[in-house]
Amino acid sequence: MDTFMTTTRVLPEPDLYLYTSVSTPIPVHASILASASPVLENIIMSNKIIKISGVPHRAVIAFLRFLYSFRCRKEEMEKYGMHLLALSHVYAVPELKKRCVKAVGEHVTEESVVDVLQLSRLCDAPDLYLKCVKLVDDRFKKVERTEGWRFLQNHDPALELDILCILDDNDNRKKRLMMRKRQEKVYLQLSKAMECLEHICTEGCTNVGPYDVELRKGREPCTKFGDTCQGMQALIQHFATCTNGNSGGCMRCKRMWQLFRLHSSICHRHDSCKVPLCRGKKRREKMMEDGDYL
Repeated sequence: MDTFMTTTRVLPEPDLYLYTSVSTPIPVHASILASASPVLENIIMSNKIIKISGVPHRAVIAFLRFLYSFRCRKEEMEKYGMHLLALSHVYAVPELKKRCVKAVGEHVTEESVVDVLQLSRLCDAPDLYLKCVKLVDDRFKKVERTEGWRFLQNHDPALELDILCILDDNDNRKKRLMMRKRQEKVYLQLSKAMECLEHICTEGCTNVGPYDVELRKGREPCTKFGDTCQGMQALIQHFATCTNGNSGGCMRCKRMWQLFRLHSSICHRHDSCKVPLCRGKKRREKMMEDGDYL
């Protein structure tokens, strides 16, 4: 008798026969199979013979062992994991199905991923399906060279299209994420530049400051804004002495004007702010409202 019946329980004589791909029937207990699987229970109500075909005989033995003892050997799971997943789905054994999904997902490779994808879709295993799609996404160049992918293209174009659409969505999502990160980086850089501009125009720093603030000789380099402050001071010094700025031919001066305008558009302290363009903004807006500003 097959060792799947090894259990601490005292079992009665088998009262049912189960047939697999081999000719010798397997004696089993109807009560145990019925209690473990509602599908088998329905079959047993009208038949004294059960047939499980389409999977290896040893996979059926491993399946029966789980129904009897709720245990499955590691080597059987590694060798027959996909077959056991199919059996657990067909015969509605959720605990075994959960274990199979985990085991199959841990051993999926570029060569087997297409087979696992097809099986996970048939067995309604979305977690395993998504794991396989992620593997295809990460290693697509290798996967598309496999026999499995060529078979998929020739025999299941609907699944191929489904996978490619998911990959395209993932690619677009990655691009949107990268764009958002770039935008956030630019925003942080501009925000830091605006703070640095206020710092220079209000407190002064190593080389540049407001006319009413005396710059200290030998002052230490700015630690608050670092290289941003040094670059901003150099830009302001250039802006103050450039002879091409008024004609619009200097890109560095244009950059300085852009920073001044940006600051004036977001600053809420126009009356007290010492940044150029910002101090007179409220007055200019009032003059424009009154029609006195040309």
